Amino acid sequence: MAITSIDISRMDSALKSPVPFRAKGFAPRRYWWTAAVFFIAVILGLELGSRAGWITPLAFPAPSAILTSLHKLTLSGAIPLHLAASLQRIIIGWTLGTALGISFGLAIGLFTWARSIGISVVAALFPIPKIAILPLLIIWFGIGEASKIWTIALGVFFTTVINTYTGIDNVPRNIVRMGQSFDMKYWSIVRKIIIPGAMPSILAGFRITLSVSIILLVAAEMIGARYGLGAFILEAGNLYRINDLLAGVLVLAMLGLLFSFCLSQIEQRVLGWR
Repeated sequence: MAITSIDISRMDSALKSPVPFRAKGFAPRRYWWTAAVFFIAVILGLELGSRAGWITPLAFPAPSAILTSLHKLTLSGAIPLHLAASLQRIIIGWTLGTALGISFGLAIGLFTWARSIGISVVAALFPIPKIAILPLLIIWFGIGEASKIWTIALGVFFTTVINTYTGIDNVPRNIVRMGQSFDMKYWSIVRKIIIPGAMPSILAGFRITLSVSIILLVAAEMIGARYGLGAFILEAGNLYRINDLLAGVLVLAMLGLLFSFCLSQIEQRVLGWR
């Protein structure tokens, strides 16, 4: 079949036309306003349902009543008092558990003997509910702050250990071999290759442990504490003060959102290389 000049011109135009770039990768975006719209819609739905009589106040009070109760409790000083006690426990417990977890996770990920023993120990102890051993911690450390802090620390510890050594295992070994081929020292490889490569997994563990620490905090404070959000929620529930109870739950939810926001900011700065 003979190729005409028209066909040649069409081929030239096709070659000169730009080809769309398709390899854009996988990078889902996050629009903050969508979450705000969702929460506002849920709040408005609950408010309208309460005002219309579809939702009884005993089952779930109107959001306006909860906010009014939260405002009164804040002005009276009750919420700041309980929140300060809870924040102190969660900061100390989470920091302690995270520091120990990263140390043990690095040891398991880097050293053979630590891996041989550590993985078995973690597999045996991790499934035990940490709140179940709170009575034992009370016997060891007393009814004071130490038992509550160690309950949070233990809950944070095992998840941090697992995420740390898993992150180390997921570092591409060809990058490690490349560092060795350039005669990098062992600890230089750990500092410049292993730890940065494991950091996404470690920070993902932080997101989990921050939520776990809030759960364990509330449970520990419900068992034996005079001050704290858990003790406040338990007292409000026993007295059937549903508005106050949900106000305390709302403070916990806002605390979780605050932790998530702070961790997102840290991830953007630490993992900017991705």
